[in-house]
Amino acid sequence: MTDTTLDAAPAPAAPVAAGADVRDFVDLLKPRVMSLVVFTGFAGMWVAPGSLHPVIALVAMICLTIGAGAAGAINMWADRDIDAVMSRTRARPIPSGRVSADATLTFGVVLSVFSVLVMGLAVNWVAAAILAGANLFYVFVYTMWLKRRTPQNIVIGGAAGAFPPMIGWAAVTGDVSLASIVLFLIIFMWTPPHFWALSLYARDDYATAKIPMLPVVAGERETKRQMLVYTVLLFPIGLMPTVLGVAGWPYFVGAFVLGGLFVVAAVRVLREPGAAVKPAKQMFAYSVLYLFLIFTLLIADRFALALAVRPFGAMG
Repeated sequence: MTDTTLDAAPAPAAPVAAGADVRDFVDLLKPRVMSLVVFTGFAGMWVAPGSLHPVIALVAMICLTIGAGAAGAINMWADRDIDAVMSRTRARPIPSGRVSADATLTFGVVLSVFSVLVMGLAVNWVAAAILAGANLFYVFVYTMWLKRRTPQNIVIGGAAGAFPPMIGWAAVTGDVSLASIVLFLIIFMWTPPHFWALSLYARDDYATAKIPMLPVVAGERETKRQMLVYTVLLFPIGLMPTVLGVAGWPYFVGAFVLGGLFVVAAVRVLREPGAAVKPAKQMFAYSVLYLFLIFTLLIADRFALALAVRPFGAMG
Protein backbone atom coordinates (compact mmCIF):
# COMPACT_ATOMS: atom_id res chain seq x y z
CA MET A 1 0.00 0.00 0.00
CA THR A 2 1.00 3.63 -0.45
CA ASP A 3 3.27 4.63 2.37
CA THR A 4 2.88 8.14 3.72
CA THR A 5 4.07 7.00 7.04
CA LEU A 6 6.15 9.67 8.63
CA ASP A 7 9.11 10.11 6.33
CA ALA A 8 12.34 12.07 6.75
CA ALA A 9 16.12 12.40 6.96
CA PRO A 10 19.44 13.10 5.32
CA ALA A 11 20.79 9.60 5.19
CA PRO A 12 24.37 8.48 5.10
CA ALA A 13 25.40 7.26 1.68
CA ALA A 14 28.35 5.25 2.84
CA PRO A 15 28.65 1.55 2.06
CA VAL A 16 26.49 -0.89 3.94
CA ALA A 17 27.20 -0.49 7.63
CA ALA A 18 29.31 -3.20 9.14
CA GLY A 19 26.47 -4.22 11.42
CA ALA A 20 23.90 -4.70 8.64
CA ASP A 21 22.26 -8.11 8.66
CA VAL A 22 19.36 -9.92 7.02
CA ARG A 23 16.83 -8.20 9.28
CA ASP A 24 17.91 -4.79 8.01
CA PHE A 25 17.25 -5.82 4.43
CA VAL A 26 13.92 -7.33 5.44
CA ASP A 27 13.05 -3.97 7.02
CA LEU A 28 13.75 -2.30 3.68
CA LEU A 29 10.88 -4.33 2.21
CA LYS A 30 8.37 -2.72 4.62
CA PRO A 31 6.98 -6.08 5.78
CA ARG A 32 3.98 -4.65 7.63
CA VAL A 33 2.78 -2.71 4.59
CA MET A 34 3.67 -5.60 2.31
CA SER A 35 1.62 -8.12 4.32
CA LEU A 36 -1.68 -6.35 3.57
CA VAL A 37 -0.65 -5.87 -0.06
CA VAL A 38 0.03 -9.59 -0.43
CA PHE A 39 -3.21 -10.52 1.34
CA THR A 40 -5.34 -8.42 -1.04
CA GLY A 41 -3.43 -9.89 -3.97
CA PHE A 42 -4.20 -13.39 -2.74
CA ALA A 43 -7.87 -12.45 -2.41
CA GLY A 44 -7.92 -11.27 -6.02
CA MET A 45 -6.42 -14.57 -7.10
CA TRP A 46 -8.82 -16.58 -4.95
CA VAL A 47 -12.04 -14.99 -6.24
CA ALA A 48 -11.00 -14.85 -9.90
CA PRO A 49 -12.81 -17.27 -12.22
CA GLY A 50 -10.69 -20.21 -13.27
CA SER A 51 -7.83 -21.91 -11.51
CA LEU A 52 -4.06 -22.05 -11.27
CA HIS A 53 -1.78 -24.94 -10.53
CA PRO A 54 -0.81 -24.57 -6.84
CA VAL A 55 2.87 -24.19 -7.73
CA ILE A 56 2.14 -21.44 -10.26
CA ALA A 57 -0.13 -19.72 -7.73
CA LEU A 58 2.66 -19.85 -5.16
CA VAL A 59 5.13 -18.39 -7.66
CA ALA A 60 2.68 -15.58 -8.44
CA MET A 61 2.31 -14.73 -4.75
CA ILE A 62 6.08 -14.81 -4.24
CA CYS A 63 6.55 -12.46 -7.19
CA LEU A 64 3.91 -10.09 -5.83
CA THR A 65 5.55 -10.18 -2.40
CA ILE A 66 9.02 -9.49 -3.76
CA GLY A 67 7.76 -6.80 -6.14
CA ALA A 68 5.84 -4.96 -3.41
CA GLY A 69 8.82 -5.14 -1.08
CA ALA A 70 11.19 -3.93 -3.80
CA ALA A 71 9.01 -0.86 -4.39
CA GLY A 72 9.11 -0.18 -0.65
CA ALA A 73 12.91 -0.35 -0.64
CA ILE A 74 13.19 2.09 -3.54
CA ASN A 75 10.74 4.36 -1.72
CA MET A 76 13.06 4.35 1.29
CA TRP A 77 15.98 5.25 -0.96
CA ALA A 78 14.09 8.18 -2.52
CA ASP A 79 12.79 9.42 0.84
CA ARG A 80 16.02 9.09 2.79
CA ASP A 81 16.28 12.87 3.20
CA ILE A 82 12.94 13.12 4.98
CA ASP A 83 13.00 9.77 6.79
CA ALA A 84 15.55 11.13 9.26
CA VAL A 85 13.39 14.15 10.11
CA MET A 86 10.20 12.36 11.01
CA SER A 87 9.95 10.57 14.34
CA ARG A 88 8.25 7.47 12.97
CA THR A 89 10.90 6.76 10.34
CA ARG A 90 14.16 7.78 11.96
CA ALA A 91 14.95 4.19 12.87
CA ARG A 92 14.66 2.93 9.28
CA PRO A 93 17.77 1.23 7.90
CA ILE A 94 19.09 4.16 5.83
CA PRO A 95 18.71 7.08 8.27
CA SER A 96 19.96 4.92 11.11
CA GLY A 97 23.07 4.14 9.05
CA ARG A 98 22.58 0.38 9.03
CA VAL A 99 22.30 0.14 5.22
CA SER A 100 23.63 2.58 2.64
CA ALA A 101 21.47 4.43 0.11
CA ASP A 102 23.34 2.85 -2.82
CA ALA A 103 22.88 -0.67 -1.46
CA THR A 104 19.18 0.01 -0.90
CA LEU A 105 18.63 1.23 -4.45
CA THR A 106 20.48 -1.73 -5.95
CA PHE A 107 18.57 -4.14 -3.73
CA GLY A 108 15.19 -2.64 -4.71
CA VAL A 109 15.85 -2.45 -8.45
CA VAL A 110 17.23 -5.99 -8.70
CA LEU A 111 14.30 -7.45 -6.79
CA SER A 112 11.77 -5.45 -8.80
CA VAL A 113 13.14 -6.55 -12.16
CA PHE A 114 13.44 -10.14 -10.94
CA SER A 115 9.85 -10.27 -9.70
CA VAL A 116 8.41 -8.89 -12.95
CA LEU A 117 10.46 -11.22 -15.17
CA VAL A 118 9.59 -14.33 -13.16
CA MET A 119 5.91 -13.33 -13.06
CA GLY A 120 5.90 -12.96 -16.83
CA LEU A 121 7.79 -16.15 -17.59
CA ALA A 122 6.12 -18.41 -15.00
CA VAL A 123 2.59 -16.97 -14.78
CA ASN A 124 1.59 -14.56 -17.57
CA TRP A 125 2.69 -11.22 -18.98
CA VAL A 126 -0.55 -9.40 -18.14
CA ALA A 127 0.02 -9.95 -14.43
CA ALA A 128 3.69 -9.05 -14.91
CA ALA A 129 2.79 -5.83 -16.73
CA ILE A 130 0.41 -4.75 -13.95
CA LEU A 131 3.06 -5.55 -11.34
CA ALA A 132 5.63 -3.50 -13.26
CA GLY A 133 3.16 -0.66 -13.72
CA ALA A 134 2.30 -0.63 -10.01
CA ASN A 135 5.97 -0.43 -9.03
CA LEU A 136 6.75 2.30 -11.56
CA PHE A 137 3.69 4.28 -10.47
CA TYR A 138 4.60 3.99 -6.80
CA VAL A 139 8.23 5.02 -7.31
CA PHE A 140 8.01 7.68 -10.01
CA VAL A 141 4.46 9.08 -9.82
CA TYR A 142 3.79 8.88 -6.09
CA THR A 143 7.19 8.94 -4.36
CA MET A 144 9.22 11.17 -6.67
CA TRP A 145 6.50 13.43 -8.08
CA LEU A 146 3.30 13.71 -6.04
CA LYS A 147 4.34 13.12 -2.46
CA ARG A 148 6.28 16.35 -2.01
CA ARG A 149 4.25 18.54 -4.36
CA THR A 150 0.52 18.21 -3.76
CA PRO A 151 -1.97 17.40 -0.99
CA GLN A 152 -3.55 15.07 -3.54
CA ASN A 153 -0.50 12.81 -3.20
CA ILE A 154 -2.51 10.13 -1.41
CA VAL A 155 -5.57 10.43 -3.64
CA ILE A 156 -3.69 9.86 -6.90
CA GLY A 157 -0.76 7.93 -5.48
CA GLY A 158 -3.12 5.56 -3.72
CA ALA A 159 -3.57 3.78 -7.02
CA ALA A 160 -0.18 2.14 -6.52
CA GLY A 161 -1.41 0.20 -3.50
CA ALA A 162 -4.69 -0.73 -5.18
CA PHE A 163 -3.17 -2.89 -7.91
CA PRO A 164 -2.48 -6.15 -5.96
CA PRO A 165 -5.99 -7.68 -6.32
CA MET A 166 -5.85 -6.89 -10.04
CA ILE A 167 -2.48 -8.64 -10.23
CA GLY A 168 -3.87 -11.69 -8.43
CA TRP A 169 -6.92 -11.71 -10.70
CA ALA A 170 -4.79 -11.38 -13.85
CA ALA A 171 -2.51 -14.19 -12.67
CA VAL A 172 -5.51 -16.53 -12.94
CA THR A 173 -7.42 -15.07 -15.89
CA GLY A 174 -4.74 -13.35 -17.94
CA ASP A 175 -6.92 -10.25 -18.26
CA VAL A 176 -8.43 -7.25 -16.49
CA SER A 177 -12.19 -7.26 -15.96
CA LEU A 178 -14.79 -4.97 -14.41
CA ALA A 179 -14.78 -7.15 -11.29
CA SER A 180 -11.03 -6.74 -10.81
CA ILE A 181 -11.37 -2.99 -11.35
CA VAL A 182 -13.94 -2.91 -8.53
CA LEU A 183 -11.45 -4.66 -6.24
CA PHE A 184 -8.94 -1.99 -7.28
CA LEU A 185 -11.46 0.78 -6.51
CA ILE A 186 -12.16 -0.56 -3.01
CA ILE A 187 -8.52 -0.01 -2.05
CA PHE A 188 -8.22 3.19 -4.09
CA MET A 189 -11.16 4.85 -2.28
CA TRP A 190 -10.07 3.42 1.08
CA THR A 191 -6.57 4.91 0.90
CA PRO A 192 -7.30 8.66 1.40
CA PRO A 193 -9.36 8.37 4.61
CA HIS A 194 -6.93 5.75 5.90
CA PHE A 195 -3.86 7.98 5.54
CA TRP A 196 -5.60 11.26 6.31
CA ALA A 197 -6.65 9.76 9.66
CA LEU A 198 -2.95 9.13 10.30
CA SER A 199 -1.95 12.59 9.11
CA LEU A 200 -4.42 14.29 11.46
CA TYR A 201 -2.54 13.14 14.54
CA ALA A 202 0.87 13.22 12.82
CA ARG A 203 0.40 16.68 11.31
CA ASP A 204 3.42 18.22 13.01
CA ASP A 205 5.74 15.52 11.73
CA TYR A 206 4.56 16.06 8.15
CA ALA A 207 4.87 19.82 8.54
CA THR A 208 8.45 19.44 9.80
CA ALA A 209 9.33 17.29 6.80
CA LYS A 210 7.51 19.73 4.46
CA ILE A 211 5.21 17.00 3.14
CA PRO A 212 2.01 18.72 1.91
CA MET A 213 -0.45 16.35 3.51
CA LEU A 214 -4.00 17.67 3.52
CA PRO A 215 -4.10 18.73 7.22
CA VAL A 216 -0.90 20.72 6.70
CA VAL A 217 -2.07 22.72 3.67
CA ALA A 218 -5.88 22.71 3.93
CA GLY A 219 -6.44 22.43 7.66
CA GLU A 220 -8.04 19.87 9.90
CA ARG A 221 -11.67 20.72 9.14
CA GLU A 222 -11.27 20.24 5.37
CA THR A 223 -9.34 17.03 5.92
CA LYS A 224 -12.09 15.60 8.10
CA ARG A 225 -14.74 16.65 5.59
CA GLN A 226 -12.93 14.89 2.74
CA MET A 227 -12.42 11.80 4.88
CA LEU A 228 -16.17 11.56 5.25
CA VAL A 229 -16.71 12.09 1.52
CA TYR A 230 -14.39 9.23 0.63
CA THR A 231 -15.88 6.81 3.16
CA VAL A 232 -19.37 7.59 1.81
CA LEU A 233 -18.17 6.98 -1.76
CA LEU A 234 -16.45 3.77 -0.67
CA PHE A 235 -19.63 2.39 0.88
CA PRO A 236 -21.46 1.41 -2.36
CA ILE A 237 -18.23 0.33 -4.06
CA GLY A 238 -17.67 -2.17 -1.25
CA LEU A 239 -21.02 -3.77 -2.13
CA MET A 240 -20.29 -4.10 -5.85
CA PRO A 241 -18.65 -7.57 -5.73
CA THR A 242 -22.10 -9.01 -4.94
CA VAL A 243 -23.76 -6.96 -7.70
CA LEU A 244 -21.20 -8.28 -10.20
CA GLY A 245 -21.56 -11.89 -9.02
CA VAL A 246 -18.07 -12.14 -7.56
CA ALA A 247 -19.48 -12.63 -4.06
CA GLY A 248 -22.79 -13.66 -2.52
CA TRP A 249 -25.21 -12.13 -0.04
CA PRO A 250 -23.24 -13.03 3.11
CA TYR A 251 -20.44 -10.84 1.75
CA PHE A 252 -22.96 -8.09 0.93
CA VAL A 253 -24.27 -8.04 4.50
CA GLY A 254 -20.77 -8.01 5.97
CA ALA A 255 -19.58 -5.27 3.61
CA PHE A 256 -22.69 -3.24 4.41
CA VAL A 257 -21.92 -3.37 8.14
CA LEU A 258 -18.20 -2.72 7.71
CA GLY A 259 -18.79 0.18 5.33
CA GLY A 260 -21.41 1.68 7.63
CA LEU A 261 -19.02 1.55 10.58
CA PHE A 262 -16.33 3.24 8.48
CA VAL A 263 -18.76 6.11 7.73
CA VAL A 264 -19.65 6.35 11.42
CA ALA A 265 -15.95 6.57 12.29
CA ALA A 266 -15.52 9.43 9.81
CA VAL A 267 -18.55 11.25 11.26
CA ARG A 268 -17.05 10.94 14.76
CA VAL A 269 -13.79 12.45 13.54
CA LEU A 270 -15.66 15.28 11.79
CA ARG A 271 -17.65 16.14 14.89
CA GLU A 272 -14.61 16.23 17.15
CA PRO A 273 -12.95 19.68 17.42
CA GLY A 274 -9.33 20.25 16.45
CA ALA A 275 -7.11 17.37 15.35
CA ALA A 276 -9.50 14.81 16.88
CA VAL A 277 -6.51 12.75 17.94
CA LYS A 278 -8.33 9.91 19.69
CA PRO A 279 -11.10 9.45 17.05
CA ALA A 280 -8.49 9.80 14.27
CA LYS A 281 -6.32 7.08 15.81
CA GLN A 282 -9.37 4.88 16.23
CA MET A 283 -10.40 5.47 12.61
CA PHE A 284 -6.89 4.70 11.38
CA ALA A 285 -6.89 1.41 13.30
CA TYR A 286 -10.38 0.56 12.10
CA SER A 287 -9.46 1.34 8.48
CA VAL A 288 -6.79 -1.38 8.55
CA LEU A 289 -9.30 -3.80 10.07
CA TYR A 290 -11.90 -2.80 7.48
CA LEU A 291 -9.68 -3.62 4.52
CA PHE A 292 -8.55 -6.89 6.05
CA LEU A 293 -12.11 -7.98 6.81
CA ILE A 294 -13.54 -6.93 3.44
CA PHE A 295 -11.06 -9.13 1.61
CA THR A 296 -11.41 -11.88 4.21
CA LEU A 297 -15.16 -11.86 3.50
CA LEU A 298 -14.45 -12.19 -0.22
CA ILE A 299 -12.22 -15.20 0.39
CA ALA A 300 -14.66 -16.82 2.83
CA ASP A 301 -17.62 -16.21 0.53
CA ARG A 302 -15.89 -17.87 -2.42
CA PHE A 303 -14.75 -20.75 -0.22
CA ALA A 304 -18.31 -21.30 1.03
CA LEU A 305 -19.58 -21.22 -2.55
CA ALA A 306 -17.00 -23.82 -3.58
CA LEU A 307 -18.09 -26.10 -0.75
CA ALA A 308 -21.74 -25.68 -1.71
CA VAL A 309 -21.01 -26.60 -5.33
CA ARG A 310 -18.64 -29.42 -4.42
CA PRO A 311 -19.42 -30.91 -0.98
CA PHE A 312 -16.69 -32.46 1.14
CA GLY A 313 -17.70 -35.91 0.08
CA ALA A 314 -17.02 -35.02 -3.55
CA MET A 315 -13.69 -33.32 -2.95
CA GLY A 316 -10.40 -34.84 -3.85
